[in-house]
Amino acid sequence: MCGELEEEAGPDEQVYDRYVAHVHSFLAGLKGRKADDPVHAHLDRLFRELLSATIDPNRAPEEMNGPQRVAMEPLVYARLAGFIAAHAPLSEDPLRRVIEALMLGYSEGEITVPPDHDHDHDHFHGHDHGHRHHH
Repeated sequence: MCGELEEEAGPDEQVYDRYVAHVHSFLAGLKGRKADDPVHAHLDRLFRELLSATIDPNRAPEEMNGPQRVAMEPLVYARLAGFIAAHAPLSEDPLRRVIEALMLGYSEGEITVPPDHDHDHDHFHGHDHGHRHHH
């Protein structure tokens, strides 16, 4: 209503908002880049279309919020990747290729969170804590 303050977005919504902003930025960085051959051009177009669909509010029911989409939709894409890969010749090592593609996407999806991102936990910056992050 008029004069009322809007509720601030919770941490989950902020994560989703950052995701949407990152998708827009990532897709903008891909604009104008064309693969040299029709096969890779097709694959790049398919990637862009699917990525765009993940932030299109018309592609999900109203009952599904942004954080739910980020949590659930990757599972559908992983299932689809597994289904398709199961039909590739074993000589192509489909599982390894799918895992490599998954890890590439994960690294492309990582974003740097500003140092003042308003929560209190140690990120172990500069310390070895059992696993490595590739930034």
